[in-house]
Amino acid sequence: MQKVSISPNELEQCLKCSICTAVCPVMNNSDEYPGPKQCGPDAERYRMKDIAYFDEAALKKCLNCKRCETACPHGVKIAELIQAARRDHSQHGPGLREMALANTDVMGSMATLVAPLANFGTSLGVTKWVLDKTVKIDHRRTFPKYAGTKFETWFRRNAEAQQSQYKHQVTYFHGCYVNYNFPQLGKDLVSVMNALGYGVQLLEKEKCCGVALMANGMYKQAKKQGEVNIDSMRKALKGGAEAIVTTSSSCTLNMRDEYESMLGIDQKDVRDSIHLGVRFICRLLDEGKVKLVWRKDFKKHVCYHTACHMARLGWNVYTISLLRRIPGLELDILEQNCCGISGTYGFKKENYDLSQKIGSRLFDDISATGAEAVVTECETCKWQIEMSTPLPVINPISLLAEALDLEATAQANR
Repeated sequence: MQKVSISPNELEQCLKCSICTAVCPVMNNSDEYPGPKQCGPDAERYRMKDIAYFDEAALKKCLNCKRCETACPHGVKIAELIQAARRDHSQHGPGLREMALANTDVMGSMATLVAPLANFGTSLGVTKWVLDKTVKIDHRRTFPKYAGTKFETWFRRNAEAQQSQYKHQVTYFHGCYVNYNFPQLGKDLVSVMNALGYGVQLLEKEKCCGVALMANGMYKQAKKQGEVNIDSMRKALKGGAEAIVTTSSSCTLNMRDEYESMLGIDQKDVRDSIHLGVRFICRLLDEGKVKLVWRKDFKKHVCYHTACHMARLGWNVYTISLLRRIPGLELDILEQNCCGISGTYGFKKENYDLSQKIGSRLFDDISATGAEAVVTECETCKWQIEMSTPLPVINPISLLAEALDLEATAQANR
């Protein structure tokens, strides 16, 4: 695996202003974490001289939420320094728990074959107790449900019409969550894009984006899967796709930014073609290329949660802009607080209490709005919020599919 080379000049871009420390959700809720500045640029200076200064236990507390990088006035990649140190210097390989949590394609493929049984089994207290005692997945954690039919299976039944009926084409990177857990989001994306006059294709080959693999120390496998994805995206774009669209903020950030910096994958020719669906649609609207026709009877009160990786992308402005266009939608914009789950982080027994403590402020903010649903682009934020509050969480694409008069929108875009 390629190692990141950090020059002393890059490290000296850190002003030691401690803004990163002020915004770090772990630092603000735990006395055990030294903080992003100390674990990132400060400690890297010492690690470059002597690897004995590598403190794996402290670095494992980092959520990789990237709030430190979002806030840094000099653009220092603080979270990346921490993750690169873990990648390059960790002496402990992934255990059974890490492999099970990170290999989403393997687990998802098996679970969807017996979805009712898998969902029933993981909801039982005895199953949670066994997982807690054996592999240290906390017994209080609620597991996401699996679908009985994969999104890819549903899509293959409808693929021919997508290619033959639409002049414009996009390719959809659906990700593990849509494929195995919630195919309806993928169906909503197809419905909305079709109404805008765009056919939807899937990648020739798609693997998990690798964000969970990287978080659990499996960088070589993440790189192999990332190379498959980028090669498939390259082929799709050469074959006429106008963009690669996604519905997950974490998958998107990983493929656009961390494939190159953390895995050494050259994806510069593809990077700027990867868009979250909301961003792609907003840009079409701003350019006057599509029209939206809304349902006259639509009414809903929602609050919008900016997921940490969405904030790092800087793309929450597109979602907020799109949501504000919807007549009949009462929208509350929540303060940008971390939900605390950070992918697989919050499933681990040693992190569960901290995860919930970090998220508590967000949960209180959600309750105070009186909204009937939460909107966010992050699927693991959805799991955390739905477990910790009584409200359902929906992706903005699904909200768009609900609020649009899809038939009238399709007629307007012919």
